[in-house]
Amino acid sequence: MLFSPGWRAHVRQGEVLAVFSLGLFLGGTLSATVLWLLSGFAAPLPRAARIGALLAIAVAGVVREAGWIRVPLPQNARQIPREVLQYRVRRGALQFGFELGTGVRTYVSASAPYVVALGLVLAHQGPLATILTGTGFGAGRALTASARYASRNDEWDDRRVTRMPILTNAIGVAVLLALGLLYL
Repeated sequence: MLFSPGWRAHVRQGEVLAVFSLGLFLGGTLSATVLWLLSGFAAPLPRAARIGALLAIAVAGVVREAGWIRVPLPQNARQIPREVLQYRVRRGALQFGFELGTGVRTYVSASAPYVVALGLVLAHQGPLATILTGTGFGAGRALTASARYASRNDEWDDRRVTRMPILTNAIGVAVLLALGLLYL
């Protein structure tokens, strides 16, 4: 959680949220740029092989979200040090947001971001489409933090937890359909 219930910092919460969100956008954009560069390695593969691999990965993601198979996802088990957000609030929020925006700072429990990342590598789209997708990842994370901040209601977390399986399964199916449409 970015804000503690007893917030007493000299910086306003909305300002910290804005800096944190900027970090999320920048981190997602950087990750997408790296994915676009890596997609050059997939370009020489035959189109049919890339489509087959992409669909297999997408189906595996949807099946994992449905709970039919168990596939461990990569995770970074380290927690952010308390000092990052305690002593330099703005800089710490930017750093933390950037690390979260890259997708490598925390455990991402949903399969969809991994499916999209591998799909971007295999699809070998142009830099604009790829970078906008990464920026969208950062925006999605920023939207969650902003919605939580705007709600100012502890019940928000309870509602989010009950709806998350539905959302992740719907997103998994949407990702599968979107990746399939890339090659029609």
